[in-house]
Amino acid sequence: MIVAPCESVPQQKPQPCIMTLFGATGDLTRRKLIPALFSLHTQDLLPEPFIIVAYARKQKDNDIFRTEMLEAINEFADIGAVPMDKWRSFASNTYYHQAELGDADGYHSLRTLLAELNKRYGVCGNHLYYLATPPDYFSTIIKNLRDSGLTHAEPPNSGWNRIMIEKPFGRDLGSAHELNELLKTAFQENDIFRVDHYLGKETVQNILVMRFANHLFELLWNHLYIDHIQITVAETLGMEGRGAYFDKAGICRDIIQNHALQILTLIAMEPPISLNPNHIRDEKVKVLRSIRPFRKDELSENTVRAQYVSDGTNPGYSQEPGVHAGSQSETYASLRFYVDNWRWSGVPFYVRAGKRLPSRVTEVSIQLKAAPDVLFARMDCMNIHPNRIVFRIQPNEGVEIYVSAKEPEMGMSVKPVRMRFDYSEEFGRAIPDAYERLILNAMQGDTSLFARDDEVEEAWKLLQPVLEGWSESNTPPCNYRIGEWGPANSDALLAKDGRRWWNR
Repeated sequence: MIVAPCESVPQQKPQPCIMTLFGATGDLTRRKLIPALFSLHTQDLLPEPFIIVAYARKQKDNDIFRTEMLEAINEFADIGAVPMDKWRSFASNTYYHQAELGDADGYHSLRTLLAELNKRYGVCGNHLYYLATPPDYFSTIIKNLRDSGLTHAEPPNSGWNRIMIEKPFGRDLGSAHELNELLKTAFQENDIFRVDHYLGKETVQNILVMRFANHLFELLWNHLYIDHIQITVAETLGMEGRGAYFDKAGICRDIIQNHALQILTLIAMEPPISLNPNHIRDEKVKVLRSIRPFRKDELSENTVRAQYVSDGTNPGYSQEPGVHAGSQSETYASLRFYVDNWRWSGVPFYVRAGKRLPSRVTEVSIQLKAAPDVLFARMDCMNIHPNRIVFRIQPNEGVEIYVSAKEPEMGMSVKPVRMRFDYSEEFGRAIPDAYERLILNAMQGDTSLFARDDEVEEAWKLLQPVLEGWSESNTPPCNYRIGEWGPANSDALLAKDGRRWWNR
């Protein structure tokens, strides 16, 4: 019997709204947000009407800001030549509002402007506030939005008010909790969208589909068949002008607390009872609560931190602009997690993230237990490698399965071979940028790709002893040279378990 393929569900447009961009002249807005919004506009996915209000402190007018937007789109949007008819309609609905982020009068004048735009365009009081600013300004903006009445719907425009907040969401458990409590004074939880752009990536979302829509995978997804799991977030770049920020954070706060743990929860979670956003997030929180807590006196056995040093050509971390002399901030970290529930009992999750590594790659490698060696042990046919399932999140997004196969020759020689599914080849079109999906979901009120308050705090609670232990330690981070896959200590973390890192 031939079964017809499922037809794609048409993308439903969000309700008309106004997006106010705080930090509108910053790097994130230029590189990501404006290109993502214009791409959505060219695909006819934005609501009608849709208005952008750019809030920033620099002296500009509408025309100057629109010109800068066009420059950003030409430089960073992956759409080829800019269709000028689309550009004109996009730019005509964009307005620049100059004010300091901490100036209460600026928010009152913003309220006046939004009221005028509501009346002119008829957007029914629907407002999306995007905080694309340094985290030091988050509390200031939230308080001013609340105190100026911009977070409360007023008749006749009784629409919704939502807020998107970039990471990092706090720098420890205490600050994250304070920020959550402040947000609750101005917004409902379902109107708060904590942005982790990894959750907008197609391959991250596809983890759920691969797991729960394919019996092949779910049958193997437990401690009976899986030996261990590796999560790697590797970057080739160094600080790139972010030294002052990164030196206050380190790779554990910058990557592992959010990106890597989000991926881990999707790999380890139980099937949700539905695709309702809160049902999905409930299962992710259960995973975080199931992870074995770190003890400060055992950190040397379960964690590694390191800094990159010069390769003779490029500067090491301590020579980067903005980095304090003698800084102890880690540019590489690897940790061993255990999820103490029935499904994952005894299965280690090895997580690593680092700067200045040999290649830029984010992937999950799931190694199955080795097949019994009784058939091939007496034959000279090379080593039989365990099967491996790899989710490649970036770049070259796809899924790979490594199995053993016989080489085409007269003797018996077994070699690992790769079966691969590649997104761009299979579907024949570009993968949407993560920010396109996240912005659209926030406009639609879909919180499934965003972290909930308890999810954020559980992640901080898990890593708090690690950060405190490293801070209190008299042992400085170990070193690795630029272009290496981290320090020898990280290799030893797996070697003492009889395992090794999966490096391409």
